[in-house]
Amino acid sequence: MKLKLKTIKGCIVAPTGFLASGVFCDIKKLGTGKGSNKGQKRDLALIVSEAPATVAGMFTTNQVCAAPVKVCMERMKKGTAQVVVVNSGNANACTGKQGMADAREMVSFTEKTLALSAGRGLVGSTGRIGVTMPMDNIRAGILEAAMELGGTAAHADRATEAIMTSDTKPKQVAVEFKLGRHTVRIGGICKGAGMIQPGMSATGARPAALPHGGLHATMLGFITTDVAIDQKVLQAALNEAVAHSFNRITVDGDMSTNDTVLVLANGLAGNEKLTAKNAKLGIFQAALNHVCLELAKMIVRDGEGVHRVVTVRVNGAKTIQDADAAARAVANSALVKTSWHGGDPNWGRIIDAIGYSAATVAEEKIDIGYSAPAKAKVLWSLKHGQPTKATFKQLCIAVAPKEFDLHINLNLGKAKAVMYACDLTEAYVDYNKGDVTDPTTLGG
Repeated sequence: MKLKLKTIKGCIVAPTGFLASGVFCDIKKLGTGKGSNKGQKRDLALIVSEAPATVAGMFTTNQVCAAPVKVCMERMKKGTAQVVVVNSGNANACTGKQGMADAREMVSFTEKTLALSAGRGLVGSTGRIGVTMPMDNIRAGILEAAMELGGTAAHADRATEAIMTSDTKPKQVAVEFKLGRHTVRIGGICKGAGMIQPGMSATGARPAALPHGGLHATMLGFITTDVAIDQKVLQAALNEAVAHSFNRITVDGDMSTNDTVLVLANGLAGNEKLTAKNAKLGIFQAALNHVCLELAKMIVRDGEGVHRVVTVRVNGAKTIQDADAAARAVANSALVKTSWHGGDPNWGRIIDAIGYSAATVAEEKIDIGYSAPAKAKVLWSLKHGQPTKATFKQLCIAVAPKEFDLHINLNLGKAKAVMYACDLTEAYVDYNKGDVTDPTTLGG
């Protein structure tokens, strides 16, 4: 059965029973670095469910892990939550015991402000690493945000703005679909533009297939839904959705200390609770997959300094691990990414990256080609390890668009992988290098 999704407005407040707000409380003092140069941009958000919600989460597998991530993982054991408090401008990472105390106070102060039971709050942070939180400002922001809560699209927009750092565009989506006779909605927001190559897991422990060579500014994602669903089933659904979306993007190959995706499901749609044996679970899974992938692609398109977006598709690998290794090596190669920026179809750099990856490859079997996004017609630059008759001009035309697909066939098996990647530009370097003589230029 084909999934019928209707795109709707409201993102995180589109599902029944959710409220949101976003306020400015000067977390990153004006004039103290990138982010503060945006003036009084909102920097603290609340996302609230009117009823206790089933919760699932995915977290960074960086071995250096921020305090809010640790607090969330502690609280996930309860299986329910009702509010998420999120700030931008300060990552609260590498801040020791004080950072943990501050993260715990953020959730407890939010719970008290909203008259919620202890343990109902979760927290997320993004910004500069190694700076203690301005808790007086945070408390004032939480009080103001609590008074500003609402269920309109404008309220959701304010929350979306509040979680942004180097982002230039808001990233939000909401869909509506049917589960039997019940109308169900899923909404989401996310942020991220640099320090992007998430590799999240439910516990923060590294999956066996995750490359250990490179760690993933921060990506945060918050998803709301009014579906009624078993907690373990929701976590499994999020695991699958993230595996094919947020965990398959890269801007610069750097994994953040703060990467987090949270889903709150409050059950107010009134559907029969989804369990592992429920036939309608597949419909919900497909909708969640769609929301996560749409948000993840928005991150790549808004990557710091990004000019071109490239979907790297590897086929014919011996194992999934091999396919993943080859795709990531190409997607993160500085030489490959700079050639993409210059519009140079330099397959030599691509096959080089494939060759030094951890994948098992045979030079004489490798095919490399280009196509328009998601199109079957491929212009091959390399077949069986040798150049084709495609002209340089033809290849240049193939890689000239703002978005294109790169096809790699290892011709050794049936395993495949995909990475959503981008070019590397002078603008990325300019943005991130900063000037130590001018604190206003320093980023996170």
